[in-house]
Amino acid sequence: MLPKIFCGNPPAQFQAHSEEIREAIFRVCEKGPYILGSEVASFESEFAAYHTAKHCVGVGSGTDALSLTLKAFGIGQGDEVITVSHTALATAAAIVLSGATPVLTDIEEDYYTIDPLKIEAAITPQTKAIIPVHLYGQPCDMDPIMEIAEKHNLLVIEDCAQAHGAVYKGKKVGTIGHAGCFSFYPTKNLGAIGDGGGVITNDNDVQERLRRLRQYGWDLKRISQEPGVVSRLDELQAAILRVKLKYLDADNERRWAIAENYFSSLSAMSFNSPTIRQNCNHVFHLYVIKTKERDILKRALAEKGIEAGIHYAHPVHEHPGYQDKIKVSPLGLDVTNKITQEILTLPIYPELDAPLVCETILRLAGECTFV
Repeated sequence: MLPKIFCGNPPAQFQAHSEEIREAIFRVCEKGPYILGSEVASFESEFAAYHTAKHCVGVGSGTDALSLTLKAFGIGQGDEVITVSHTALATAAAIVLSGATPVLTDIEEDYYTIDPLKIEAAITPQTKAIIPVHLYGQPCDMDPIMEIAEKHNLLVIEDCAQAHGAVYKGKKVGTIGHAGCFSFYPTKNLGAIGDGGGVITNDNDVQERLRRLRQYGWDLKRISQEPGVVSRLDELQAAILRVKLKYLDADNERRWAIAENYFSSLSAMSFNSPTIRQNCNHVFHLYVIKTKERDILKRALAEKGIEAGIHYAHPVHEHPGYQDKIKVSPLGLDVTNKITQEILTLPIYPELDAPLVCETILRLAGECTFV
């Protein structure tokens, strides 16, 4: 039996950079301040520079990044926002938190991201924005999305929670629409040791409003100009993220190497491996295959100590708590409903011993019907 292997392993990344992370933590603990100090300001500057964006605003989570960005653009009660059902629930949750209604449309089967051909059918007079989700590290097809948005005078807010460093036709995701929203949850390609999120934008007014909204609606004199929340990226997490940001591109290259190992080792098997969009850089937050024998393979791997995942077994429209909060596109969600029965996430993170996982799957092929 192998030591248990999970889809992600945040402690392994801590160990990879432990000396620098410990120094960063001690630096914050010894000098303070602990909330919205120099570490947050420095991380915001560095993360914006990484994207060649004007601004980054650190917030408490990726969900808050999306919901506060919607509010900063004036989107709320009575408005509709088009996105996908095949995503982390956080995408829809953020839209609901803003007061708007998620309108769920279908995805491209090869890429798992929003199908541009299905967007216009979901547009109504109440539609104010599109949130394309760069899922699993794969960029959405942004050119046609931006064309549709311009045609219908809609905002585009990119959900980049799973795509730190991904590139679409020479542009980093998050820089193509009107704002890019990121999660720094521990399992992400750029992960903190706790919750965290951030927004990048070139819009001066939006970044100013975001800075108010994340802290009671305060202006620089601590006078509230509008109702706000408490959603602040704290100094400890910012210091940790500053360390990890230096290694993001190298870690993404390691993810690519692991993905290539999967591609070559498992090419003879009956899985559908991920398809890479042309002229894009997939950063493999997750390595997701499709197989009609998904449940058999998942159980067999678990018996060998490999905990494969399903991202996501239940699309947004299947969650009882959201069924009265959403609308579904008139074109339906046929592809979404189909692929959720077949997708399986294999372990992938920079420190993974990928050959070990591949060898295990290949051995299982002799016992099951995967080839």
